[in-house]
Amino acid sequence: MAPAPPRPYVLLNMVSTADGRATIDGRSGPIGNRADRELFHGLRTAVDAVMAGAGTIRTERYGPIVAEESRRRARLERGLAAEPLACIVSGRLSLPVDIPLLADPQARVAILTPSAASLPGVAAQVDYVRTGNDGRLDLPAAFTVLSEHFGIRTLLCEGGPHLNSELLSAGLIDELFLTLAPKLSGGETPLQILAGAALEPPVEMDLLSVFESESDLFLRYRVVCSSASARAPAPARV
Repeated sequence: MAPAPPRPYVLLNMVSTADGRATIDGRSGPIGNRADRELFHGLRTAVDAVMAGAGTIRTERYGPIVAEESRRRARLERGLAAEPLACIVSGRLSLPVDIPLLADPQARVAILTPSAASLPGVAAQVDYVRTGNDGRLDLPAAFTVLSEHFGIRTLLCEGGPHLNSELLSAGLIDELFLTLAPKLSGGETPLQILAGAALEPPVEMDLLSVFESESDLFLRYRVVCSSASARAPAPARV
C-alpha cells in the first residue's frame, strides 16, 4: 500500500458555552475568559500556520495573526517565522479586501479555493492553493500542498463550524482544544462548533488533559484516527 501523502499536524481550537453555543451575538470572543484568550494566542505562537474559513475571517475581522512583539520573538526563538502563514478557506473568494489581514502588506496569506479568480487590490502577500474537484475544494490535496510547497508542519484551525465538520469528515483533525465556558445563552438552533451534515459514524476522541480557570474548563482531546486519512505525526514542539 502506498504511503499517505504528507500533511500538517492539525489542531482545532474552539470555545463553547455550557449549553453548546459557539457564538454570542455572532462572535466567539464574549464566551471565553482571560485564560481562554491566553490559550488562543499561545497556540498561534507555536504553529506554522493558522487557518479559518472565509465566514470566520469576515465576521471576526482578522488582523495580524501574531501582533504582539514578545510573541513574535518567542516564535523566532522556536525556529519559526515571526508571523504564521494565514490560511483562508474560501469557495467563492467572497472576501472584502479591507479586512485588516488582507490590507496588511506584511501578512503572508494562502487562500485555499477551487475558484480560478483572484482578489483585486490586496496589500497582503497572497498565494492561491487551487485544488478543486467538481467545483468543490479538495481539502486533503490542499493540505498536501501546504506541507510540500509551504513547509507547513503544524496548522491551527479556528473554525468556523462548517469548515470544522469538513475537516473532521476528511480525517484531517489530530487534536481538539475545547474551552467550555460556565455560561448559558439559550436561543433557538444555536450555532455549535460543528455545522452541516452529521458525521457518520461520530468521531471519537481520547481526553488528554483538563485544566480549570475561573470555572472555565480547558479540554484537550486527541481525535481518534478515522479511515478517511492517516494521522500526521505530532511534531515534538506541539
